[in-house]
Amino acid sequence: MTPVQATPVKQAPARTASRTRSTAGRDRRGGGPLRRVPLLVWVFLLVPLAVELFWVFWPAMNSFSLSFTNWKGVGAARPVGLENYQRLVSDPIFLTALRNNVIWVIGFGGLSVVGGLALAVALNRPGRGVGFYRSAIYLPMVISLAVTGLFWRVMYQPDGPIDAGLGALGLDWLQRQWLADPDTALYAVLIAAVWRQVGYIMVLYLAGLKGTDPTLEEAAAVDGANAWQRFWRIVMPQLRGVNTVVFAVTVIDSLRTFDIVWAMTRGGPYNTTQLLSTYMFQQGFTLVNLGYGSAIAVVIFLLAIAFIITYLARQARAEEN
Repeated sequence: MTPVQATPVKQAPARTASRTRSTAGRDRRGGGPLRRVPLLVWVFLLVPLAVELFWVFWPAMNSFSLSFTNWKGVGAARPVGLENYQRLVSDPIFLTALRNNVIWVIGFGGLSVVGGLALAVALNRPGRGVGFYRSAIYLPMVISLAVTGLFWRVMYQPDGPIDAGLGALGLDWLQRQWLADPDTALYAVLIAAVWRQVGYIMVLYLAGLKGTDPTLEEAAAVDGANAWQRFWRIVMPQLRGVNTVVFAVTVIDSLRTFDIVWAMTRGGPYNTTQLLSTYMFQQGFTLVNLGYGSAIAVVIFLLAIAFIITYLARQARAEEN
């Protein structure tokens, strides 16, 4: 019998392994994938990173370290340990600002999100004048917060447009000095802030609604679901990503709100409209108590991180289930 000759196929693994080792050797000598990235790409990546580190992260870390000191802006900072944080617990103005911030997060966030979502749903359809309405609602977002505050100060003046409108409707008993009344000042400023923010939230939700699948809603309508059921069970789950962005933006904007409050009331009357941001500015730059102001800034940062991480964790668990 003629012996069976070995086929060359059996040498393929050896050649493949040799080629793999040769390629790996060339990658090691050439520096691998990182060496193949053009220098211009590294410049575009590293320059913004350096700017971010210098203008954002370094001041943030410096503020954290200053919160453990007593410093008036000149001379050497005197370490005081946790004294600033202990003062915060017994500071009535800080506690008022903290309570106002909770009201602000709930009121500003809730009204902005509900109003923006309702406007987005109403304007998410072709029609005559829809583009004009979208632009008009978003227009306040183009105006700076300081200018918005000055505009609404005129609106709230005694015998101003708001009081004049109430008088024309026969509601004279509702007229008051809105920004000078401790019972109404915070909510008056809150309405002005929502008026500006609602257009931005509307645009975010309009972008999300454009990405939803209309066939799912049509199928639910065929199965007998009403408009509310289709929106809540079909459309809202598809807006989960937009909801995450809206929540993060709203919480951050709520905690860093400063311009509009400072322009309208400067934290008054009698500190009833103080927020953490305005009290931080007052302590840090008006009274030049930079250590105490830095402690308030750290509290704002921790609150923002706690809100956002808690929400993202809940969203992750909901997606897993």
